[in-house]
Amino acid sequence: MQIQELIIYSPNIKAQADFYSNLLGLSIIKEDSNSISIQIGTSLLKIEYKAETTPYHFAINIPANKEVEALDWLKSKVTILKDEANEIQDFESWNSKAMYFYDEDKNIVELIARKNLQNNSVEIFDSNFFLNISEIGLPTFDIEKEFNILHKQSGIEIYDGGFERFCAIGDENGLFICIDKKQKDWFPTNDKAYSSDFEVQFKEKGKEYSIQYKNNELKSIQYNLN
Repeated sequence: MQIQELIIYSPNIKAQADFYSNLLGLSIIKEDSNSISIQIGTSLLKIEYKAETTPYHFAINIPANKEVEALDWLKSKVTILKDEANEIQDFESWNSKAMYFYDEDKNIVELIARKNLQNNSVEIFDSNFFLNISEIGLPTFDIEKEFNILHKQSGIEIYDGGFERFCAIGDENGLFICIDKKQKDWFPTNDKAYSSDFEVQFKEKGKEYSIQYKNNELKSIQYNLN
């Protein structure tokens, strides 16, 4: 699953533009008073204005061997969100290492090095090695319902977890991180998990899909067979 575009909402478009462009060094492809579109590797992050929003969690893949360099680079720009004293989180069952930080809206942004992808780089790390958006958080009251909708329309499968508390749906290039928000908050800060509205366009097995998550449920899924 390849996430082509993720649309989220913010009351702070100018501050977010400054954060992602001037602080992190990412390219703004399009900008006006109501939205910005930011290039993140092969994905686009579009942030649209909305007066009242709640935070998101999303993740960005980086090269499989760059977690230490990424941490050093990131620490000069943002505060790292720790789990106890740990700045780099070791997810052994996923063969991955990750780090977390807030953007201007207190969205929890994750950089994750997935060793299984074998996409090592020998070049010096910077935001040019933000490879793609690889996760979007989907807090819900009914994980099984959301999975059934996603699976029926696009065929994506469970990568890890189950229906009770946590379920990662998709693959290492793109995942919906479904959590039961009655039982779980966001790692590593235990920030409350909100069912924040978003839209995502992704490709799975050559087909393109468009999903809107609104008012606590997947509202519509359309797909292109061409």
